[in-house]
Amino acid sequence: MNALAPYDAVLLLSFGGPEAPEEVMPFLRHVTGGRGIPDERLAEVAHHYEIRGGVSPINGENRRLVEALEGELRSRGESVPILWGNRHAAPFTTEALQEARERGLSRLVALVTSAYPSYSGCRQYREELASSVVDLGLELVPEGGADDGATGDGPATLMIDKVRPYADHPGFVEAAATRTVDAVREFLATHEVARPHLAFVTHSIPVSMAEASGPDGGEYVARHEEIVDLVTARVRESLAGTPGIDALGMSLVYCSRSGPPHQPWLEPDIGDHLRDLAEDGVDGVVVSPIGFVADHMEVVHDLDTEAAEVAETLGLAFVRVPTVRCDPAFVRGLVDLLEERAAEARGEDVTPATVSARGPLPSRCRPGCCPDPRPVGARPALCGLDSPGVTPIATAEATR
Repeated sequence: MNALAPYDAVLLLSFGGPEAPEEVMPFLRHVTGGRGIPDERLAEVAHHYEIRGGVSPINGENRRLVEALEGELRSRGESVPILWGNRHAAPFTTEALQEARERGLSRLVALVTSAYPSYSGCRQYREELASSVVDLGLELVPEGGADDGATGDGPATLMIDKVRPYADHPGFVEAAATRTVDAVREFLATHEVARPHLAFVTHSIPVSMAEASGPDGGEYVARHEEIVDLVTARVRESLAGTPGIDALGMSLVYCSRSGPPHQPWLEPDIGDHLRDLAEDGVDGVVVSPIGFVADHMEVVHDLDTEAAEVAETLGLAFVRVPTVRCDPAFVRGLVDLLEERAAEARGEDVTPATVSARGPLPSRCRPGCCPDPRPVGARPALCGLDSPGVTPIATAEATR
């Protein structure tokens, strides 16, 4: 049997980014739409892209990930197509869903390039799916739609499910741990440091968003802390006896704050943390971007440029661990997740693979999970028990 049945396609969902100088400002206006941010402020951010030729690395990363996923699927005898859609840049999510319609595809499983639960990392993609379905003139019904077999401009809609947040999946943790171990090993071998430090970095989000993340709240920080502890243990175990490893410190820090000054965001910021470490006598830092699955502007600018410059000014030896990207363990783990979700959709008894003592998060998001912290009111979102048309009986059912 086809291990991905009942799905006839995979939908890779990502943030997107510009790929030419003329795309930068339209991209930034799209990202900040409705927030009233003037072009003068956006121009400051645009400079980060302009110094790199107006190109964000994220779209290239996604193309390579699609190729890697296709290769892994072929190795397992699977041949379903992989579509790709972005929230803020071409190819947009609506375009990907329109392609699915034109190809006669009826049921998709979505894979988001965000591993952790939060409004911006999960529910906002679910809202994007709902708005894209509406943009195509299709009907919003539970789980993305009920196909009647029609295609083209007919009344049918697409049925869309989503893979659960997967930071706790063994494939992601294995890839992150291996790359961090290798980076720390090389760092200690090539730098004469007495007080090395391992700083795990993730994207800062508003404190209110972090507190509301997951079914019961607080999952964004809790999941990061758990994965950081697991990777740190792997580093210490793998490098036991290596000169300098016993002095290695560890911390979880944040980058890429973008909200108004009066709004509390998760701290400490990586730049501030580097200054604090230098004052405490740390003389070398390995930065592991545990919160990101691929390189994009928050990595190549906020870490490779800004944080690296701060470290140089402070006299800190500095190295950044590669993101997991197309690491074979990560890619295998993603396909395992697709097969896990397919088995759930077939009604099979599934035990999700996890390294978390907290257990896996559900594939179908529960009502109120990761709400929008802004006072804009709830918007329709697919792939959840609060999706349009879900009955109270369905809302109360047990989910994995």
